[in-house]
Amino acid sequence: MSLNSKEVKSNLISKLRQEVESLSGKHQIVPGLAVVLVGDDPASAVYVKNKIKTCAELGINSIQKILPHTTSQTELLAVIEQLNSNPEIHGILCQIPLPRHLNEEEIIHSITPLKDVDCFHPFNLGLLVSGTPRYIPCTPFGILQILKYNQIAISGKNVVILGRGHTVGRPLSILLSAKGLDATVTLCHSKSTQVQSICKSADILIAAIGIPKLVNRDYVKAGATVIDVGINRISDGTASDKMILAGDVDFDDIKEIAYAATPVPGGVGPMTITMLMANTINAARINSGLLPITF
Repeated sequence: MSLNSKEVKSNLISKLRQEVESLSGKHQIVPGLAVVLVGDDPASAVYVKNKIKTCAELGINSIQKILPHTTSQTELLAVIEQLNSNPEIHGILCQIPLPRHLNEEEIIHSITPLKDVDCFHPFNLGLLVSGTPRYIPCTPFGILQILKYNQIAISGKNVVILGRGHTVGRPLSILLSAKGLDATVTLCHSKSTQVQSICKSADILIAAIGIPKLVNRDYVKAGATVIDVGINRISDGTASDKMILAGDVDFDDIKEIAYAATPVPGGVGPMTITMLMANTINAARINSGLLPITF
C-alpha cells in the first residue's frame, strides 16, 4: 500500500484555511510568515516559492527577504531582528542551507523562540524534550500526521529511525517515544553496526539518512510500514542524464514486502510545508495570547 500524502494534506489544508478565516473574523488576526533566503541556490528558491504559494492559498500573509550570497552575518542578523520586532510577523524561517561563510547556528538562535516555526531553536527543542512542545518540527509533524491518518499503530511498536539529524531523526525519536505515542525507538547513525538486522526488527522503519535507495528488501520486515524522508537528486540513467528525485528507500524493491510505504515524490515532502503552515497559525495564536489548536 502506498501512503500518498495527498488526501492527508487536503484534509489538513481545509482545516487550516478554516482556522485562518476564524482568526481573521473573530479576532482580527491574520497569521504572518517571513521567509529569509540568502543566495541563489535553485533548490532553496523552489522551496521558498512553494511556501509562499501555500501561504497565499490559506490566506496567510507572507514576506520574502531575498538577500545576496555576499550578505554578511551582521547584515543577516539585522534582518532577523527587524522581523523579530514586527508584530505582524508571527513566524520566521531562514532557508537552510546558508552560504558557508555564515554561522548557521547563530542565525537560528537569533530567531525569537515564539516565532521559531521550524522549531530549530534550542529553547523550543528543550520544550519538546520536556514533553510540553510549543511547536513540533515540521517534517516529524508531517510524519505523525501520515501515520495517524492511515491508522498505523504506534504504541508498543518497534520503530527504527535511520539518521540522527536535528531536523528529523532526533526530534522524531523524542516524539515517538513520548507518553501517549509510546513506541520503542532505535536511532541508527553512521557509526551503528548491524544496521540491516536492526531495521529488520522494525514494525515502522523511517529512513532519513540522505543516501539514495539505500533501504531495500534486505532492511524491511514483512508487514512493516516504511516512511521515506529522503529527497535526493540522481540521474535517471538515460542518455539525456535527466535529474530525478529519489528517496532513501528503493520503493519498487520493498513495496511487495512492506504493509505500507511512502513514495518519493508525493509522500512526506508535501506534508512538511503543510505543517509549517500549522505552526505559523499556532504562532499567530500564541503571540496573540490565544491557546494553540491541536492536529
